[in-house]
Amino acid sequence: MSAELHYDMADPYAIRLSLGAPMKSPVDWVFARKLVTEGLRRPTGSGDVLVIPRHRCHPHSLRVVLRNLSGTASVEMAVSEVTAFLWRTFALVPEGAESLHMDLDRAISELTGRRG
Repeated sequence: MSAELHYDMADPYAIRLSLGAPMKSPVDWVFARKLVTEGLRRPTGSGDVLVIPRHRCHPHSLRVVLRNLSGTASVEMAVSEVTAFLWRTFALVPEGAESLHMDLDRAISELTGRRG
Protein backbone atom coordinates (compact mmCIF):
# COMPACT_ATOMS: atom_id res chain seq x y z
CA MET A 1 0.00 0.00 0.00
CA SER A 2 1.39 3.40 -0.89
CA ALA A 3 1.42 6.24 1.65
CA GLU A 4 1.97 9.88 0.83
CA LEU A 5 2.18 12.97 3.07
CA HIS A 6 0.62 16.27 1.98
CA TYR A 7 0.62 19.78 3.43
CA ASP A 8 -1.64 22.71 2.63
CA MET A 9 -0.82 26.18 3.95
CA ALA A 10 -4.58 26.86 4.15
CA ASP A 11 -4.69 24.35 7.02
CA PRO A 12 -1.30 25.09 8.59
CA TYR A 13 -1.66 22.98 11.72
CA ALA A 14 -2.47 19.78 9.85
CA ILE A 15 -0.93 17.25 7.51
CA ARG A 16 -2.74 14.68 5.40
CA LEU A 17 -1.66 11.09 4.99
CA SER A 18 -3.10 9.52 1.82
CA LEU A 19 -3.19 5.74 1.73
CA GLY A 20 -3.87 3.62 -1.32
CA ALA A 21 -2.75 2.90 -4.83
CA PRO A 22 -2.47 5.97 -7.08
CA MET A 23 -5.09 4.59 -9.50
CA LYS A 24 -7.70 4.10 -6.77
CA SER A 25 -9.35 6.66 -4.54
CA PRO A 26 -7.01 7.14 -1.60
CA VAL A 27 -8.12 7.09 2.01
CA ASP A 28 -7.04 10.32 3.71
CA TRP A 29 -6.23 10.80 7.37
CA VAL A 30 -5.74 14.36 8.63
CA PHE A 31 -3.92 15.00 11.87
CA ALA A 32 -1.66 17.53 13.59
CA ARG A 33 1.72 18.33 12.09
CA LYS A 34 3.00 18.58 15.65
CA LEU A 35 2.02 14.95 16.26
CA VAL A 36 4.44 13.74 13.59
CA THR A 37 7.14 16.19 14.69
CA GLU A 38 6.98 14.90 18.27
CA GLY A 39 6.63 11.31 17.05
CA LEU A 40 10.10 11.46 15.51
CA ARG A 41 11.50 11.70 19.06
CA ARG A 42 9.10 9.68 21.22
CA PRO A 43 5.86 7.72 20.99
CA THR A 44 2.99 10.15 20.89
CA GLY A 45 -0.69 10.38 20.17
CA SER A 46 -3.82 8.84 21.54
CA GLY A 47 -7.07 7.75 20.06
CA ASP A 48 -7.13 7.32 16.28
CA VAL A 49 -3.52 8.24 15.44
CA LEU A 50 -0.33 7.09 17.15
CA VAL A 51 3.19 7.93 15.98
CA ILE A 52 6.03 5.68 17.07
CA PRO A 53 9.67 6.61 16.36
CA ARG A 54 12.52 4.37 15.29
CA HIS A 55 12.71 1.05 16.99
CA ARG A 56 15.27 -1.73 17.11
CA CYS A 57 13.78 -3.80 14.28
CA HIS A 58 13.39 -0.80 11.94
CA PRO A 59 15.84 1.93 13.05
CA HIS A 60 15.29 4.09 9.97
CA SER A 61 11.51 4.10 9.97
CA LEU A 62 8.64 5.88 11.65
CA ARG A 63 5.44 3.97 12.34
CA VAL A 64 2.04 5.62 12.15
CA VAL A 65 -0.80 3.56 13.60
CA LEU A 66 -4.29 4.49 12.41
CA ARG A 67 -7.36 3.17 14.20
CA ASN A 68 -11.10 3.47 13.64
CA LEU A 69 -14.19 1.31 14.10
CA SER A 70 -13.29 -0.69 10.97
CA GLY A 71 -9.89 -1.73 12.27
CA THR A 72 -6.26 -0.75 12.57
CA ALA A 73 -3.59 0.01 9.98
CA SER A 74 0.13 0.44 10.55
CA VAL A 75 2.18 2.48 8.09
CA GLU A 76 5.99 2.47 8.07
CA MET A 77 7.69 5.53 6.57
CA ALA A 78 11.37 6.34 6.16
CA VAL A 79 12.52 8.78 8.85
CA SER A 80 14.63 10.65 6.28
CA GLU A 81 11.61 11.24 4.03
CA VAL A 82 9.34 12.31 6.89
CA THR A 83 12.01 14.66 8.23
CA ALA A 84 12.52 16.22 4.78
CA PHE A 85 8.74 16.61 4.39
CA LEU A 86 8.47 18.34 7.77
CA TRP A 87 11.39 20.68 6.95
CA ARG A 88 9.53 21.73 3.78
CA THR A 89 6.34 22.42 5.75
CA PHE A 90 8.24 24.51 8.29
CA ALA A 91 9.88 26.47 5.47
CA LEU A 92 6.39 27.35 4.24
CA VAL A 93 4.86 27.97 7.67
CA PRO A 94 7.26 28.14 10.61
CA GLU A 95 6.23 26.55 13.87
CA GLY A 96 4.41 29.15 15.94
CA ALA A 97 3.34 31.16 12.88
CA GLU A 98 0.43 28.92 11.89
CA SER A 99 -2.22 31.36 13.08
CA LEU A 100 -0.92 33.96 10.61
CA HIS A 101 -1.83 31.62 7.75
CA MET A 102 -5.32 30.63 8.90
CA ASP A 103 -8.25 31.63 6.73
CA LEU A 104 -10.77 32.02 9.54
CA ASP A 105 -13.63 33.02 7.23
CA ARG A 106 -13.15 29.83 5.21
CA ALA A 107 -12.87 27.70 8.35
CA ILE A 108 -16.08 29.14 9.79
CA SER A 109 -17.87 28.64 6.46
CA GLU A 110 -16.77 24.99 6.39
CA LEU A 111 -17.82 24.39 10.00
CA THR A 112 -21.23 26.03 9.55
CA GLY A 113 -21.90 24.75 6.05
CA ARG A 114 -22.30 28.28 4.71
CA ARG A 115 -20.78 29.47 1.50
CA GLY A 116 -19.02 32.83 1.38
